[in-house]
Amino acid sequence: QVQLVESGGGLVQPGGSLKLSCTASGRTFSNTAMGWFRQVPGKERDFVVAISSSGSTYYPDSVKGRFTISRDNAKNTVYLQMNSLKPEDTAVYYCAARPVQGNSGRYYLSEYEYAYWGQGTQVTVSS
Repeated sequence: QVQLVESGGGLVQPGGSLKLSCTASGRTFSNTAMGWFRQVPGKERDFVVAISSSGSTYYPDSVKGRFTISRDNAKNTVYLQMNSLKPEDTAVYYCAARPVQGNSGRYYLSEYEYAYWGQGTQVTVSS
């Protein structure tokens, strides 16, 4: 079992920045691939960014150059630094975890590939 707790959401003006954190407990964090997703009410949950257990990352074009995912295995925490935020980034942001075997460079893009989820944190971009 893995428990995930997100924090860092809030209200920010367009062009501003936020840094989300997701702290994991219950399993060896270093052997876990992580991802961030987001969801707007009435719509499906969308992939935001992923990081493998070895630190490889994947960014879709929608966030490339604006968002940065990182992990600190000593703190069992994954971060999502979001810069140049836009109103369309408004959503509930969820972190997700997938246990893997050892130190792997593989990341995962589908929500169905993750076994554990946090409760979500609201990000609102508005003036």
